[in-house]
Amino acid sequence: MMRAVIVGIAGRMGEEILRLAPDAQVEVVGGTSTGRRAAEAANRLGIPVETDLGRALDRGAEVVIDFSSPGACVAGARICAERGVPFVSGTTGLDDAQLAVLREAAGRIAVLHAPNMSVGIHLLLRLVEEAAQALGEGFDVEILEAHHRHKKDAPSGTALRLAETVALALGRDLREVGRYGREGLVGPRSAREIGVLALRGGDVVGDHTVFFLGEGERVELTHRASSRSAFAKGALRAARWIVGRPAGFYGMRDVLG
Repeated sequence: MMRAVIVGIAGRMGEEILRLAPDAQVEVVGGTSTGRRAAEAANRLGIPVETDLGRALDRGAEVVIDFSSPGACVAGARICAERGVPFVSGTTGLDDAQLAVLREAAGRIAVLHAPNMSVGIHLLLRLVEEAAQALGEGFDVEILEAHHRHKKDAPSGTALRLAETVALALGRDLREVGRYGREGLVGPRSAREIGVLALRGGDVVGDHTVFFLGEGERVELTHRASSRSAFAKGALRAARWIVGRPAGFYGMRDVLG
């Protein structure tokens, strides 16, 4: 059994990872949460839950799995780099400066960051890349994502990764051509823009569709997650894969070969 600590163990994803860990031959030796939630989670989950990751790591963890907030993710990566413990994160909403901290930590330890750890999403990324290259400039590209009402960041990290994949395949700079929502008299759509639109409501786990819209035809590529177990299984697979890897910055494509 591989020993792991979960950052954000009291959240939806943290609890799902804890539930599925035994099937993946992973022993969760502890977790972290904030304030009073730590004590509540310890009583409810039956394992040690700390407010400080350093104390949680003292329980002999071989890897840290993080599904928390951008601030907690960055702090966790720094602590893991100091302690020499691999770090796997599915936290979304990180800005460029926070991602730079993860890359800095990857100079000392193995760090894996992926906004979506399901196997199906990474197949979708590959298909979207191939479709963008094959269809080329004759098709407009729009990305639509839907998530539950509690999700804090928009658009989703997965939608942004899909947009980045399209932009790279078409030789565009997403910072210049990304269009995030539309309102008012916006004028005709430019040929090179990549639209990214977000829906929020209900209990939607995560839906992503990439539209390639041409004259007289369109292609739609969709992934729908019906359960968080898809993400939890991917995170546990990534955690088992990363232990023993050399320092570096990895993604789910590395895990899946």
